[in-house]
Amino acid sequence: MNKKIALVLILLFGAGLNSFAQTNSTPGAPTAGIVAATKKFLATLDDAQRGKVVFAFKDEAQRKRWSNLPTGIFKRQGLRMGDLTKLQGEAALAVLAAALSPQGYEKILQIVEADEVLRKSSGQSIFGRDEYYVSFLGQPSTIEPWMIQFGGHHLGLNVTLAGEQRILAPSHTGAQPAIYELEDKTVRPLGRETDKAFALLSSLNEAQRKQAILDFQIRDLVLGPGRDGQTIQPEGIKGSALAEKQREMLLDLASEWTGILHEAVARARMDEMRKDIAETWFAWSGPIEKGSAAYFRIQGPTVIIEYAPQRMGGDATKHIHTIYRDPTNDYGLKWWKQ
Repeated sequence: MNKKIALVLILLFGAGLNSFAQTNSTPGAPTAGIVAATKKFLATLDDAQRGKVVFAFKDEAQRKRWSNLPTGIFKRQGLRMGDLTKLQGEAALAVLAAALSPQGYEKILQIVEADEVLRKSSGQSIFGRDEYYVSFLGQPSTIEPWMIQFGGHHLGLNVTLAGEQRILAPSHTGAQPAIYELEDKTVRPLGRETDKAFALLSSLNEAQRKQAILDFQIRDLVLGPGRDGQTIQPEGIKGSALAEKQREMLLDLASEWTGILHEAVARARMDEMRKDIAETWFAWSGPIEKGSAAYFRIQGPTVIIEYAPQRMGGDATKHIHTIYRDPTNDYGLKWWKQ
């Protein structure tokens, strides 16, 4: 773990860093480390808590019970982070640390901390660190399929595991505020996504921009939470019309979502996307000035990524929604559903 990431984690969650370091250095197969961390967390719970946090793997209602909306507007099931002891909370974070890459874990902690900033600035208790929930579908296993869910306002992580196979789709990452100060440092949970998208747009020539930039406004996610199984017509510029360097920039942009998971899993997803890059589309809607509030989408045979600033009053660049889906394998369906 580099010093920059370590510092951010110390600032955001303090003692959670120790769990991160210990869990992420567990020897053996990555799935085995996640299973060990999950069992360790479950061991900290009493029977009543375990009954609330573990669901049957084929519980379709729980599988789809995730949203970007805050507590009070959307009812979640599982264990609320604010109801856990310090030891239990650290153990829950250790599960995330084991399942995610260092960069992905950093991003998730920054999203949660943004909601804490929102709680303090708004004075509303529906926001904040305490209002995130953890749950599992199925029992942690290195062989049988199971699932980790963690979410709250602007966050809905769905990690499905089947042996060494793992997928994050569908998952929602967002941030409000999307930029804030913490210990005299500027934090941008989705900053790399934003910067890489504008860099890709800037690399396009005039003819390419005419293809990529849509002539209408898209103001929110088209395939956001609650829209499982729906489709959208590809729009924008096709990968086959991009130069080789631009294709690499498109893949690098997508890696901000696929890279939330463990490096080996993310690499496999990138290899899959690279194979299909000629059939992968990039679309843009809205202003093109760097730092402005614009929507973009990446869409290929096995990926749909949307980034949508929210224009519900205030500065839209400070309130972001994003979604990551795999139209062929949301929830890992092709691995377990017959």
